[in-house]
Amino acid sequence: MSAAAVAPGDVMPGDVIPGDVMPAGGQGMTYVGLATRVVSFTVDAALITVVDVVIGVAAALILSLLHIPHGLRTILAVIGAAAFLLGSIAYFVVFWSATGQTPGARVLQIRVVTADGERIKPRRAVIRCAGVVLAALPLFAGFALILFDSRRRGLQDRIAHTVVVDAPGPSIADVSRAKRRAIRDASREPEAGLPRPGADSPLSGDDGVGRFSDG
Repeated sequence: MSAAAVAPGDVMPGDVIPGDVMPAGGQGMTYVGLATRVVSFTVDAALITVVDVVIGVAAALILSLLHIPHGLRTILAVIGAAAFLLGSIAYFVVFWSATGQTPGARVLQIRVVTADGERIKPRRAVIRCAGVVLAALPLFAGFALILFDSRRRGLQDRIAHTVVVDAPGPSIADVSRAKRRAIRDASREPEAGLPRPGADSPLSGDDGVGRFSDG
């Protein structure tokens, strides 16, 4: 499928764009700057925090009903912190490797891809997560590289060989219209393939009547 064959109404938000549709070798891609990526990360961090708070409150209520020794509570707290860390990593790895877009990236209509515009694989997504941690350690200096790099790459992008690009998609109204059009077209296809009643019957028409009258 060529890029010309993809119509805007055929692409749904969050759809994985095939590699042969993306510009070859990264040509023509619009790279995303620091401000947009910060907003996207803020949305993701807010979502992760909300989920963590809900789970934490539920766990606290359950533990308050049980008589658990203090030492065991400390162990459970450590396990909870480890689960939060692993859950946060899984959040980014799953979304980056599945569609290249976390919920925050989808809101801002941006996407993480390889330098050639291909979808990143889970291993590369894990490496990029490690790169994000390294970029944040020296007073977020690793993210400052985005301001000076021609392809807006931070330290995490350089380590994982990724870029963040614009991924504009149709509006919600366009998606709704496309779905209604698809449903309407699907309902019409069987009708178009059915023959008219009696059109192909050997008894229809004058010839059929003539044959029986002659007999």
